[in-house]
Amino acid sequence: MNEERLARIQASLERITRRWWFFLAVLLVQFIPPYTAQRYDPIETGTVIQMILSQAIVFSWESWYPLFKILPIALVVGLILHGEKSSRIFSIYAGITYLLFAFLQSIAVTEEYGWGVIISNLLMFLFVALFWFWEAAVGENDFSRPGRRSLWNFAALLLAFFAFWGPINMQTMAPDFSPVHIFTSGSGLAFCMMTPVYLAVLLFFYPRVNLPVMRVTALIGLIIGIYNVLTNFILAPELLWWNGILHLPLLFVSLYALVLAYQKLEEAPNGNVPKEV
Repeated sequence: MNEERLARIQASLERITRRWWFFLAVLLVQFIPPYTAQRYDPIETGTVIQMILSQAIVFSWESWYPLFKILPIALVVGLILHGEKSSRIFSIYAGITYLLFAFLQSIAVTEEYGWGVIISNLLMFLFVALFWFWEAAVGENDFSRPGRRSLWNFAALLLAFFAFWGPINMQTMAPDFSPVHIFTSGSGLAFCMMTPVYLAVLLFFYPRVNLPVMRVTALIGLIIGIYNVLTNFILAPELLWWNGILHLPLLFVSLYALVLAYQKLEEAPNGNVPKEV
C-alpha cells in the first residue's frame, strides 16, 4: 500500500472518528447480549457477564503473566532510549495484546452456562486492536521527543503505573502492595490495566500521535471504565471496592485522553507542536 493511499485512509479515519454516528455505533454494540451454549433468561444477562468475566480464559494463563509484564517494561524503556525506532514495535505489541484481551477476557467455559462469549467486549477490543495495527502500518506516532509537558500528563503516567502494578490479592480482593506484583500480576493481560499504560504513552507524546487511535482507545476505555465503576462501587462495594480503585486509572486516563483527542488544533508558527484553538 503506497503512502498516498495510506494518507487518504488516515484522513478518512480522522473524519469518521469525529462523526456522531461513530459514537452511536459504538454505543449500540453495548446492547449485543452475551452468547452462551446454554440458553438463559434475559434478566440473567448481568449474572452471565459476571460469570464469564470471573472465569475467563485469561486466568488459565497465569504462567504467562511475568512475560507480559517484562515485555511492556522493555518496550517503554525502548521508547525512552530509541523512541522513533521503537514506535512501530510498540504499536504492534499493543495490537497483539488487544487481540489477546478480546479472546482471553471475553470468553469462558462456565459450569452454569457452558461456553460463553461477551460479544460486545470481544468486538470493542478487536476494534481497538485494528486501530493499533493500522498505526503500525501508517506510522503517525512521533515518539522522537516528548510533546507538551503537563502535570496532567505526568499524573496519567503515575495512574498508569498504579494500574500496571496491580497491587491486589486476587484471592481476597484486598490491597497487596508487594513490589513483586510489578512483575507477576495479571495486569499485562488485562484490558483495564494496560489501556491506561498505552494512553499514558500517547499522552506523553501528544499531540504528535495518531489521534484516531487515541480516540478509539480512550472511548472504549471510558466505556469499560464506567462499567467497572458501576460493578465495583455500586453492585458489590463490600468485596470489590479495592478492585474498583484499581480501575479508576482506566476511567480517568481514558476521559482525559478522549477530551484531548477531540480538541481542535492548529499548527504552531514553528511548524512543530500544534496549539489549541
